[in-house]
Amino acid sequence: MSHANAALTPRARLRLAELIVNRGYNCSTAAKMFMVSSRTAAKWAARYRAEGRAGMADRSSRPHHSPAKTSTAVTRQIVRLRWRQRLGPVQIAGQLAIPASTVHAVLVRCRINRLTHIDRVTGEPIRRYEHDHPGSMIHVDVTKFGNIPDGGGWRYVGKQRGDRNRSATVARTGTARSKHRGPLLGTAYVHTVIDDHSRVAYAEICSDETAATAIGVLQRATSWFADRGVRIERVLSDNGSAYKSHAWTQACTDLGITAKKTRPYRPQTNGKIERFHRTLADGWAYARLYESTEQRNTALPRWLHFYNHHRAHSAIGGRPPVTRLTNLPGHHS
Repeated sequence: MSHANAALTPRARLRLAELIVNRGYNCSTAAKMFMVSSRTAAKWAARYRAEGRAGMADRSSRPHHSPAKTSTAVTRQIVRLRWRQRLGPVQIAGQLAIPASTVHAVLVRCRINRLTHIDRVTGEPIRRYEHDHPGSMIHVDVTKFGNIPDGGGWRYVGKQRGDRNRSATVARTGTARSKHRGPLLGTAYVHTVIDDHSRVAYAEICSDETAATAIGVLQRATSWFADRGVRIERVLSDNGSAYKSHAWTQACTDLGITAKKTRPYRPQTNGKIERFHRTLADGWAYARLYESTEQRNTALPRWLHFYNHHRAHSAIGGRPPVTRLTNLPGHHS
């Protein structure tokens, strides 16, 4: 496609060339009519004689030969340093004694100019995956949030007032105290389930992360997805004690689900749910001032509905997750 400031489009070039070649106009006269130089008019006329209409199309401005292009050997050194040591253009340029701009150009050409495209542990390019239909695989995990004292926590009301609120709540509820951390309010364990294909999420707030609790969440999540026309085939979890238990494996078998585990110390494999936890924290847990744990817990179902039905998800083309559940009853009515 012609650039924004081009004097001639392919159609205008054809008209110019036809005036010169077919109708006998000289280059100077035709050039004035189209407000271009005589040299430009002659160029398009020559291409029209040689190639016809096909010659009027745009051509790449890339030169046929690039004698100053970075050699293959240097390119490999740049890529190796980027992958293995995660160095930036300036550091790589210092080691190889070449300009940093050259290094940056090579990284862009190899599509590794952003460190987010490279795995932190192995240094290899990140390999992303997505199952092809809802229910093919779900991810499960647990994230933790501290309970909120009456009147609000320190994140919103400040350290001094937050400590006073916590002490007052502990005195009212009789919650245990810690020798080093002062009064404790306990922890909310949020068990989360997310469908790999659609990113539709299910979550429950529980008081622990034992195998029995995790199994109960899985059973209820399976029924929840079934009500939406999704049959769970596989479940991917980390190597937490609840998911390594025999009871978890047996519960998956009873539900007709294949249980899978991530590699140890590789949370990237379960990256979809790890990223959901960050969204959960930003959008729900720390989104505003909650004056009690109960108030925050009450807000979770409403936020989950917003996430599933209304929030645009960048990984699925800016659409809400529920739009990928194509087998929803009445979805196409």
